[in-house]
Amino acid sequence: MHREPLIMVCTCEIAGRVRGKGFPARELPSRLRKGVGWVPTNTMISAFGPIFSTPFGTTGDLILVPDPETEVNVDFGDDSAPEHFFLGDIRHLDGTPWSCCPRDFLRRALAALKAEAGLDLFAAFEHEFVYTGVEPAPGAPYSLDAYRRQGIFGEALVAALRTAGVEPDSFMPEYGARQYEITCDPALGLAAADRAVVLREITRATAHRLGHRAIFAPILDPNGVGNGVHVHFSFRDATGTPVTHDPAGPLGLSPIAARFTAGIMHHLPALCAITAPSTVSYIRMRPNRWAPTHATLADQDRAASVRVCPVLPGPDVARQFNLEYRCADAAASPYLTLGAIVWAGLDGIRKARALPEGDGAPLPATLADALDALEATPEAADWFGPTFLNTYLMHKTGELTSLSGLDEATQCDRYAATY
Repeated sequence: MHREPLIMVCTCEIAGRVRGKGFPARELPSRLRKGVGWVPTNTMISAFGPIFSTPFGTTGDLILVPDPETEVNVDFGDDSAPEHFFLGDIRHLDGTPWSCCPRDFLRRALAALKAEAGLDLFAAFEHEFVYTGVEPAPGAPYSLDAYRRQGIFGEALVAALRTAGVEPDSFMPEYGARQYEITCDPALGLAAADRAVVLREITRATAHRLGHRAIFAPILDPNGVGNGVHVHFSFRDATGTPVTHDPAGPLGLSPIAARFTAGIMHHLPALCAITAPSTVSYIRMRPNRWAPTHATLADQDRAASVRVCPVLPGPDVARQFNLEYRCADAAASPYLTLGAIVWAGLDGIRKARALPEGDGAPLPATLADALDALEATPEAADWFGPTFLNTYLMHKTGELTSLSGLDEATQCDRYAATY
């Protein structure tokens, strides 16, 4: 059968799904300039498919323009079509950024952090997921048996990620039933979120070619263990020198890192609406589930919302030193997750916020509570801009309404089917 290579250019928008358009590979030179056609209402496509409401109606035209730095081209060697795609930016026809582009939301935050504090963000995302290619077994958490029973999936995944330009760090069986974790090396700024998007899609692609699924939904069983996304971050100055650590500072944080972290802690209720943006995210974040339930900052505590990670003794402590944001999952776009962290942290720097003392307040118990907190946060309008903030709230309110009356198990099933 004759075939002509195709390439897709994609975005990861409010629903955390990767969508876009394909074009013949021979057109790539021109598509790098003009992109593909896109429309504003596409950003309102829900996680489940339908558009529940939209502020844009049927009007407007945009372009989705591939970023040449993000090309992924992975041939699995099984006669299937390669995973050949770019990540891109949503722009107006004149090439200027669209106000609701998630990638530009992060880019603006990083630029403000650089301009105002002289900092570059260095970050990596850890992802937990359920692999359907194994059966649940007693005693499986972290076991060699669980590692063995996934067969070639892990090796195929690591090879595919490396080909895609995402340097894999570790692959392991996790605590939950059929649960695994994949991590990658950190990257500067925007590339960290790009890697998170690519990692999810290549994991799904690898599982698909083996006849199975990798499910990144926040939780599959209301009585089970959830899938979190843990965002590790630290800072570099203009010379590339690590500036997050100060052995004399609180929890080993430098003064500027402490203020950044204080901003995150202050805005955690609102951040949850962006980084844990599904109804079932709040089933995962309940006591005794290895997930945060309170706005706490702690040293080496996996129940904390923000954890100061351990380092090995030696001359490179400052380079190892990092923090881990734990109130996130894969229902969120990595661009919005990382952008929200940066905007909140930058607010802490701007206002010289102090780290909280003692136990933190409870996190929002529901998505509705988190959305109320976001809407009530004056700074959020500056982070998003009024159009994007209203769009985000409308999108998530529609999602919330669509699940009204469904029990928790049914809600978990709905999210498991899409993520």
